Amino acid sequence: MYALETRRRALTLLSQGRSLNSVSKQIGISRYAIRSWQRRIEPVSRKTECSRCERVPRQPEAATAYAYLLGLYLGDGCISRQPRNRGYALRIACADAWPGLIAACRQAVKAVRPMNSVCVIQREGCVMVTSYSHHWPCLFPQHGPGKKHERPIILEPWQQQIIDEHPWEFLRGLIHSDGCRITNWTTRMVAGERKRYEYPRYFFTNMSADILRLYTDTLDKVGVEWKPARQSRGAQNISVAKRSSVALMDTHIGPKY
Repeated sequence: MYALETRRRALTLLSQGRSLNSVSKQIGISRYAIRSWQRRIEPVSRKTECSRCERVPRQPEAATAYAYLLGLYLGDGCISRQPRNRGYALRIACADAWPGLIAACRQAVKAVRPMNSVCVIQREGCVMVTSYSHHWPCLFPQHGPGKKHERPIILEPWQQQIIDEHPWEFLRGLIHSDGCRITNWTTRMVAGERKRYEYPRYFFTNMSADILRLYTDTLDKVGVEWKPARQSRGAQNISVAKRSSVALMDTHIGPKY
């Protein structure tokens, strides 16, 4: 008999794409034993409850977390099929500079799929918040081959309903992935003296016309004024600089941390 923690460790390594041989050598347990654990857990994983797979599909129960996670996915996320019919991996890239963002991303993934584990895989300058499930394509039907800006990104009606109900969480996810809050400055002559003025603004940068449209349409719905800024390497920048609009963004989003 092996400890439950040992079994979980072996299955976690397998879910990360490791081979039976490498996992067996690392933890010192036979391939036969590990394979038997894998066979016991996989059928349960395939049948795990999914709101979109029911006879009458319904919205994910954690709609607020889903709206935020959808924004993260459209910005810095991807879904990839795993070998040997082990389902799909959802990966969200989060910069090391923002530990609060990493924690918020993990919490959102866990809220949307509480039955699946979430792990963090370190990469150079960032981490990949990762979770494995057979149902990620059900929850993110925008999944497909190729880069997002090279294919249509169109929301399903049930996704649009969630965004309409939780627009700020969706915007927060987009800003946390492909946006930022910065402080600009300028100088003006006042009574013969040059003075420096600072003012905050938000930027969102993306190469997908469809994702940009989702962002600006949602800004319009919450009363935030925006305007296009200059392009950068083929990507379009959307700027929010008006004081009242920045104040709204600060109330509901704020800077990354």
